[in-house]
Amino acid sequence: MLLAFALAISIVPGTPDATYRQPQIAVTDKLIALTFGAGNNVYFASSHDGGAAFSTPVHVNAHDPGKLPLGRHRGPRIAISGNSIVITAILGKSGGGADGDVFSWHSTDGGKTFSHGVRVNDVERAAREGLHAMAASNNAVFATWLDLREKGTRLYGSVSRDGGHTWSKNVLVYESPDGHICECCHPSAMITPSGEIYAMWRNRLNGARDMYAASSTDGGKTFAAAARLGTGTWPLNACPMDGGGITIARDGKVWSAFRRENTVILAQATEKELGSGKDPAIAAGKKGVAVAWTEGGIRALVPGKDEPETLDAAGAFAHLAGADHIYAAWESGHTIKVARID
Repeated sequence: MLLAFALAISIVPGTPDATYRQPQIAVTDKLIALTFGAGNNVYFASSHDGGAAFSTPVHVNAHDPGKLPLGRHRGPRIAISGNSIVITAILGKSGGGADGDVFSWHSTDGGKTFSHGVRVNDVERAAREGLHAMAASNNAVFATWLDLREKGTRLYGSVSRDGGHTWSKNVLVYESPDGHICECCHPSAMITPSGEIYAMWRNRLNGARDMYAASSTDGGKTFAAAARLGTGTWPLNACPMDGGGITIARDGKVWSAFRRENTVILAQATEKELGSGKDPAIAAGKKGVAVAWTEGGIRALVPGKDEPETLDAAGAFAHLAGADHIYAAWESGHTIKVARID
């Protein structure tokens, strides 16, 4: 087992009846920013010492109560844009798929306090499936979600240029000619250092549930035609409830990780089967690309290693983020664990 894996730190609920779930992580060279859910509450914690210790969790949506969907990649998302920490989550008054909107909160004091929530989707209840993604680079923040404003599931997006204070008019990222994209697989998002925006999702097209991506070079105003990722296909008349992830390496190559049937795939110009499993996540650091997934616990393939290793035999729902180094956050029992893995 890698030494970094053994040095994972646990963020433990303050009360025995609470369970921390669905962590998401964002990192810079100086900050590890973490968000997660518990019940209907969104929380934030941070580390300034490489993950050796984390701050006491802050209740992000204290001024914005609602039903928070959690589980199967639902829950809050986090990004860092300049001096602003941005957190998004989908909340509804009723919940359970009856309603739901993407809300955004921002902090400019390092996460000590957060703003009141701002609704990102400009048609109410359109995000009631509860699945979304967010990413940031420089002064741009991009959010994308499964949208139900019309009949059929589409992918919509919005951009903030002021650290999450305000959001642009919603843009249709993709609609399938078959009438739906995959109805309950989470999308992913990425912004390259040059400002190109990527959205990734599982499509529903011609009887297959394959992963697709589209990019925007005009700041999210328009998106190019979608392209299928990988070289294989997955004929399936059901939703696997499993998205994947997308990242860009230091050499400018775009990588993705996703599940096809019961296999975790790492794809670039070609694809590689990493092993059996589900719920893959991916990130890049200065040493290369890392992938983590659930396979009887969490397995991870890290830069410099030819074979995956066990991160946590009792863990699930890993999320990765990279700057110089790559960090992982995941569920483990009632707690959230965080570790540097490269």
